[in-house]
Amino acid sequence: MSSTKAGRRALITGLTGQDGSYLAEQLLAQGYEVFGLIRRLSTPNTRHIEGFADRVTLIDGDLLDQASLDAAVRQSEPDEIYNLAAQSFVGASFTQPVVTGEVTGLGVLRLLEAMRTRADRARFYQAASSEMFGRVRRSPQDESTEFHPRSPYGVAKVYAYWACVNYRESYGLFVANGILFNHESPRRGHEFVTRKISDGVARIKLGLAKAIRLGTLTTRRDWGYAPEYCDLMFRILQAPVADDFVGATGETHSVEEFVAAAFRHVGIQDWRPFVELDPRYARPADVDTLCGDPTKAREKLGWVPKVKFPELVGIMVDHDLGVLGAPGGHRSAARAPSAPTTPPA
Repeated sequence: MSSTKAGRRALITGLTGQDGSYLAEQLLAQGYEVFGLIRRLSTPNTRHIEGFADRVTLIDGDLLDQASLDAAVRQSEPDEIYNLAAQSFVGASFTQPVVTGEVTGLGVLRLLEAMRTRADRARFYQAASSEMFGRVRRSPQDESTEFHPRSPYGVAKVYAYWACVNYRESYGLFVANGILFNHESPRRGHEFVTRKISDGVARIKLGLAKAIRLGTLTTRRDWGYAPEYCDLMFRILQAPVADDFVGATGETHSVEEFVAAAFRHVGIQDWRPFVELDPRYARPADVDTLCGDPTKAREKLGWVPKVKFPELVGIMVDHDLGVLGAPGGHRSAARAPSAPTTPPA
C-alpha cells in the first residue's frame, strides 16, 4: 500500500482544537484535501491553524444542527471523516450536562446520519475517551473493559461509542472508535490540568506568578503526546476492517508527578511552596486512576508511542516559557508532528 494518500478528502470536526490541528497538518503532508467543520463565532479561535489555514477549506457547521452537518458532508464529499469535536472538558460537563449530552453524545449520531445518507462509502473515526471506563475494576484497560463513566462527559462518550458500533453493525458502514487516553501538547487548552501546570510553572520561573491552584494531586492518568495519537487516528482508518482500538502508553503518573517534573525542568526541586489546593476545583465524582493497554494497536496497526512522560512535560513547559518570552523557550516544542505512514494491510 502506498505511504501517501494524495487526492483523498478528509472532513475533520474540531479542526481548530489540539487534535484537529495536528491531524490536519499530518493529512496535508500526506496529500489530502482537508475540510474542517467550525462553529460560527464572533471571534473564531483559529490560532492552532494559522500556519496552514490557507490550505484547508473551512465549513460552517455545528454538531447541534443536522442540516449543517448534511451540508458539510455534501460539500466535502469525504473519503474519511474524523469526529474530534465535543464539549471536551470533564469539569464543565457537571455544570453543563445537557449541552454536553447534546454535543458530545447526540452530535455524533447526527454526524453518523449525515454520513449514512450522503457518504456511506466514507470511513468514520470517532474520538472515544478513556473517561468512559471511569470507576475501573481491572487495570490496565483494553478494548474489552466494561464502562462505568463518572461524569456527564463520560456518559455522553459512552452513548457515542455505542452509536458508532450500532451503525457499523446495522448498516455495514466503516465506523471505528479510538479509545484514547489522555494526550497532551503545547496546544492543550489552559483549562486542562497539564497546561495549567506547564503555564503556571513557566510563570513562576519568570517571576510572573507565585502559585498554581489545583484541585487534587493524587489523580493518576496515562499521559501521551498528542501528535502521536493523531497518527493512531489515521492508522485506525487505514485498517482493512473497521474496529475499535485503545491508544495509550501503558504507564500512569499522578498530577503530583507532573507538577514535580515540570518544576524540576526549570530547576526548582521543591515545588510545594508554589502549589495550593483549592476545593473549588473538586468534582462531584472523579476517576482516580486510568491506565491503557495499547497491545491491539501495536499488533494490528504497528502503532508505538515514543515520547515518554519526562519529555512530554518538558515540551509543554519549554513552549510556555517561549510564549512568555523566556530566552531558550520553545526549543522542545519545535518538535514537529511527523506525517503518518500508512501501516501495512
